[in-house]
Amino acid sequence: MLNQKLQLKLSQKLSPQQIQLMKLIQLSTLEFEQRLSREIEENPALDTVNESQEIDNDNFELNEESEKQEKSDDEIDISEYLSDDDTPDYNLKSNNYSEENERAIPYAAGTSFNQFLKNQLHSFSFNKEDLEIAEFILGSLDQFGYLRRDLIDISDDLAFTLGINADENKIQKILDKIYLLDPAGIGAKNLQECLYLQLKRKKTTKNISNAVKIIKDLFDEFSKRHFDKIKAKLNISDEDLRESISEIEKLNPKPGGAYNENTKMNSSIVPDFTVEVIDGNVKLKLNSRNAPDLYVSEEYKNMLSGYSESKEKTKSQKDAVMFIKQKLDSAKWFIEAIKQRNQTLIMTMSAIVDFQKEYFITGDEKKLKPMILKDIAEEITMDISTISRVANSKYVDTPYGTKLIKSFFSEGIKNSKGEDISTIEVKKTLESIIESEDKKKPLTDDQLTKLLNKEGYPIARRTVAKYREMIGAPVARLRRKL
Repeated sequence: MLNQKLQLKLSQKLSPQQIQLMKLIQLSTLEFEQRLSREIEENPALDTVNESQEIDNDNFELNEESEKQEKSDDEIDISEYLSDDDTPDYNLKSNNYSEENERAIPYAAGTSFNQFLKNQLHSFSFNKEDLEIAEFILGSLDQFGYLRRDLIDISDDLAFTLGINADENKIQKILDKIYLLDPAGIGAKNLQECLYLQLKRKKTTKNISNAVKIIKDLFDEFSKRHFDKIKAKLNISDEDLRESISEIEKLNPKPGGAYNENTKMNSSIVPDFTVEVIDGNVKLKLNSRNAPDLYVSEEYKNMLSGYSESKEKTKSQKDAVMFIKQKLDSAKWFIEAIKQRNQTLIMTMSAIVDFQKEYFITGDEKKLKPMILKDIAEEITMDISTISRVANSKYVDTPYGTKLIKSFFSEGIKNSKGEDISTIEVKKTLESIIESEDKKKPLTDDQLTKLLNKEGYPIARRTVAKYREMIGAPVARLRRKL
């Protein structure tokens, strides 16, 4: 049965300009520069000037020349050209959902981990089939260089995907040659084999020989830090064991980590903000590279004016007007988006600096106050998602190092005096306690909890365990040293 009814629905949709602004806000300085260069190349109506633009934490303005140009742009009326045209108005606007705008920002990437390994295969005299098997094995490695798959599964995949019949013995022989590739440890099935492969590459000494025996025959005892059992089974002294463990600690448990495919050659950080402390006052600056001086091309404006003064209005002229108007609109949108982007960045970071002023003056991380995204969002009356975009991808250069803005945010707890303190302060105190502990008898989580409670932090043992993991400290058993 068919029914007909009337329903009112209220919905919100972001305008193309808002979508463009959100995309620009989340870009880092390097990514923003690349986005800017691409926009200038693709839009001939957008141009740059050489005059520097002044930015501070109180205000951000386009120069007078840009404002005059905006006004002159608005005075141009070309509606008479479009009144009898069948082209819908929305076709003249930039499509924010087009494939063009969704393209990934270009990076100058280095050689991938997989390609780095494949390049080394040429040093072996593989025939065509063996080379394909070797490349298949390399393609099966995880991001850290481990081969987590059974050889029988690789044999099946070779048969189904490449039509190559290779049993486990043949695959193992090729894998033995892969073990010789750099970095050492590539192709290992687990951590034990990875460390063993690296030790076998080293020059044989007494300490290396003992280290090989520990990894090969006593790995379980080593992983559990049962040093007394290791000394008894190998009949070695404390000093010999200490030297052997020192050799093991020099090994790389993740040999492929430095060659991760996601690692790019241009991974250096360019701070988006600079904070200086002058006479007890905090001064915030936005990186000048974030604020290029842009304007709408005079040439394109003159072309549009010329068409409007023309008496004959042909179809080709109308097409030209639509093209020019689209590019001019896009240029003005982009300039306005940059202006709003920098205003948003300055407002957000200024609020963070004011909130954490005591930290920025002293540099003491224990002075960081509990602060969540909602606190800053309410302070500057912006959406939490906007604050998140700024905090997750931006860096600030401080007198105490370059910091990710996200690191200034933390939850809060009450100390024994009823004062609100940041969880960062608790983690720093925990880190100090662990650093100063007796490494021969490291503190358990229960003992750490009692010490923190004594310091005035009333937290539970499970919370201590969570914070310990967050600062990268293993359990007491694994922190034990001779």
